[in-house]
Amino acid sequence: MDATLTDREKTAERLLAASAKHSFDPDTELDWDAPFEDGRWFWPPELVSLYDTPLWTHMSEEQRIALSRHEAASLCSIGVWFETILMQLLLRHTYDLDPTSGHVRYALTEIADECRHSKMFARAVTKMGTPAYRPSRLDIQLGRVLKTVSTTPGSFTGTLLAEEILDWMQRLTFPDERVQPLVRGITRIHVVEEARHIRYAREELRRQMATAPRWEIELTRLSSAQAARVIARSLISPQVYASVGLDPKYAAHLAAASPHRQDVMRQSAKRLMEFFDEIGLIRGPSRRMWRASGLVA
Repeated sequence: MDATLTDREKTAERLLAASAKHSFDPDTELDWDAPFEDGRWFWPPELVSLYDTPLWTHMSEEQRIALSRHEAASLCSIGVWFETILMQLLLRHTYDLDPTSGHVRYALTEIADECRHSKMFARAVTKMGTPAYRPSRLDIQLGRVLKTVSTTPGSFTGTLLAEEILDWMQRLTFPDERVQPLVRGITRIHVVEEARHIRYAREELRRQMATAPRWEIELTRLSSAQAARVIARSLISPQVYASVGLDPKYAAHLAAASPHRQDVMRQSAKRLMEFFDEIGLIRGPSRRMWRASGLVA
C-alpha cells in the first residue's frame, strides 16, 4: 500500500476510534419535552440576518426573537437538504473502493451520523412550530445537477462548504447562555460530530487535489464556486421575514446589503477559504464566482 493510502487508513482508524467514544443519539440525549423559555433566543442575535440593519432598530424584542426562531428553523431545514446531498456524495465516493478499508468504514460511519443529524434537525423544526423552509426551486435543481456531475474532489469541497460555515456559527451558539437550551444542545452535538467529518473531508480533499488530472481540477474549481453561491444564499429563506410580519423582498435586500451580515458570512468561511486557496481551488476564472458567493473578500 502506498504512503498516501496508508495515511488515509491511519486517519480513518483515528476517526473511527473517536466516533466510538463521542457519538450521540439526539432522541435520548436532548430533552425534547421541555418547553421553550420566554425571552431566550433561538440563535445568537449577532448571527440573525437583519442584525444591525435599519429594520432591526425598529423591530420589537419579541419580533427579533421570533425572527431568530424562524431563522434557526430555516438553518435546520436547509441543513437536512445539505445532509441529504452529502450522504449521496459519500456513497458515490465509496462505490468502487475496498469495503473492508477503514476509509470506507468511516465514510459509512459518517453517513450514519448524518442520518441522525437530519432527523434531529427535522425534529427541531417541528418543535419550533415553524414551516419547513425549503430552498428555491432553482437551487433545488442546481443542487440536483451539482451532486450528479460533481467530481470526487468536488464532493469533498461541497461537504466542507456546507459543514464549516455552519460549524463556525454553531461554535458561537452552543456556549451562549442567551440561547434556548435545546438549540444549544443541538449545536453542541453537531459541532462535536462534525469536527470528525471536517477532518476526514479536508485530508481527503488535499489528497484528491494533489492527484486529480488537470481537467478534473478545473471542473472542480468552477462547480465548487457555483456550489458556494447556492449554499450561501440558501441558508436563510426569504419566507422567514414574511413569517414575522416583514416584507420579504425588502428584508432580504437589507440583509444582503448589510455590512455586518457580509462580515459574518466572510468570517464563517475565512478558515475554509484560506484552505481552499492553499490547495489551489480558488484560481483562474472561478475566482470571480467565489467572490460573488460573498464568502471571499
